[in-house]
Amino acid sequence: MTTDGAAAPSGIAALIRKHPTAWLGSALALVFLLLGTGAIVAGAAIGSGDDDGAAAPTSTGSSPTASAPEEEADAGRAVPAALPGATRLRTCSVAGPAADPRLAAFTGFVMNASTGEVLFSREGEVPNRTGSVLKVLTASAAIAVLGPDYRLSTKVVEGGNPGTVVLVGGGDPTLSAVGSSVYAGAPKIADLAAAAKAAHDAKYPGTPITSVVLDASYWNPADKWDPIWKRTEQTIGYHSEVTALMVDGDRADPTRITSPRSTDPIARAGAAFAAALGGNPKVSVGTASPSTVLAEVQSQPLSSLINFMLLTSDNTLAETLARVVSVKSGFGGSAASLQQAIPEALKGYGVAVDSLIIKDGSGLSEANAVPPEYVARLMVKILAGDQNLSVVYNSLPVAGKTGSLASRFTGANAVARGNVIAKTGWIDTAYTLGGIVKAADGTPLTFAFYAIGDGISDQAKVALDTLTTSVFQCGDNLSNI
Repeated sequence: MTTDGAAAPSGIAALIRKHPTAWLGSALALVFLLLGTGAIVAGAAIGSGDDDGAAAPTSTGSSPTASAPEEEADAGRAVPAALPGATRLRTCSVAGPAADPRLAAFTGFVMNASTGEVLFSREGEVPNRTGSVLKVLTASAAIAVLGPDYRLSTKVVEGGNPGTVVLVGGGDPTLSAVGSSVYAGAPKIADLAAAAKAAHDAKYPGTPITSVVLDASYWNPADKWDPIWKRTEQTIGYHSEVTALMVDGDRADPTRITSPRSTDPIARAGAAFAAALGGNPKVSVGTASPSTVLAEVQSQPLSSLINFMLLTSDNTLAETLARVVSVKSGFGGSAASLQQAIPEALKGYGVAVDSLIIKDGSGLSEANAVPPEYVARLMVKILAGDQNLSVVYNSLPVAGKTGSLASRFTGANAVARGNVIAKTGWIDTAYTLGGIVKAADGTPLTFAFYAIGDGISDQAKVALDTLTTSVFQCGDNLSNI
C-alpha cells in the first residue's frame, strides 16, 4: 500500500515507475526506428520506377487512411511521364535582310525539307498575291490531272457539207504559223492544212475547200481576259487573250518571247490556216458537230511545255494549261472555275489547299492569294519528285544559270549561285520568289518570299536575292528571331 492509500503497482508498470528515464528513451528510440524503416521502404518504392522515369505502381489496402494536407496537394499535381527532349538553339538570324525596306510589306516562310521543321516565318500562313510563283501551282495541277506525257491537240473535221472544214482548237497555244517559233518542236499549221486538204480531196475528189469554220469552244471564247489584268500586258507583249485556238501564243513576232499580241487570236489563227490551205476560202466562226476527223497535230508533251513555261514565265501557256485542267476535271474551263479546278487537282499531293484563292493560271491577278507556307510545303513534294513532280523540279530556274534567274544572284550573292532553284514572280505590286535552297551546310530548305507594295521597285529583286543568300548561308542553323 502507498501512503495515499492506493495499491502499489506491479509488473511492467512497477518497472516503468521505478526507472522512468530509461523507459522514455527506449520508447523514443522505437518510434524513430519505425519512422526510419517507413522512409526506407517508401524510398525503395520511388526508386524502382521504369527507365523512362515513370513511377512504379503501388498497391493500396482495402481500408484507405486519411492523407495529410501536403499529401493531398501532391496527389493533385500533374507529373510528366517523361522529361521533354532538348530543343535546339539556332543562332543564325536573317532578321536584317528580311527587314530591308526594299521588300516593302514582306511575308515569308522557310522550312527544313528533310525534317519538316519550320525555321523562319513572317506571316507565312497568311494568303497573299504571288505573281508568277503561282505558275508552280498550275504546273503541279496539270501534272496531276493530265500527266507528263499529255499532248494538246488541234484538229480539222468535216463540215456540214463537202467543201467545208472546221478547225477545232484544243487549247494549244504553241501551234505555229511559221517555220520556227519560241516553242521548240511546235506543231505546224501548214502540216495540219496539208493533211486536212489531202484527206478532204481523197473523200471528195474535185470538190475544193471553199469554207473554213473556226471552233474555239473548248471553253467559252468570250471568257478570255480577266478584268484585273492590265491591257499593257497584251500590248507590250507579255500575255495574250486566253482562247482555245491560236497560233504562236498570238505573238506578232513568233520568234520573240515578249511580242505584242492581237485583239483577236482566233481570227489570226484562221487567217494562217486559210493561207496554208490556199484557194482563198471563206472564214467564219462556229461550232463543229461530231464528225470525221480529217487531220490532227499535237503539241510537245506536257513535260516540255511546263519546262518552257516555268523557265521563261510564259503567261499564255500557263493560262491555257489551267483552262485545260479545268475542262479535263469536269469544271468547264471558265476562268471562275479555276478556284475549284486547281485546288482540287493539288489535293492529291497531301498539302492542305483550303486557304488558296486562285483567279488565274499565271499569277498576273492581284486577287490570287496563296500563303508562302503553302508554296514551301508544296516545294518539299517537288524536291522529292513525288507523283511526277520531278518534272516541275527539273523546270525551275536555277540561280545564276537558267531561266528567269540566269542573271540574278550577283555580287556578294553569287555564293548561292547554283544552289537556289526557284520560280520568280513580278507584277506591279509584288516581287516574289519561291523554291528550294541547297544550303551551305548541306541542308535542303524550301521557302517562299513575297515583297508586296504599290509601286514597288525592281530593287526588291536584289533584296530577295540577298535574303535568300542569307538563308543559304545559315542552313539548318537559321533562327526565327
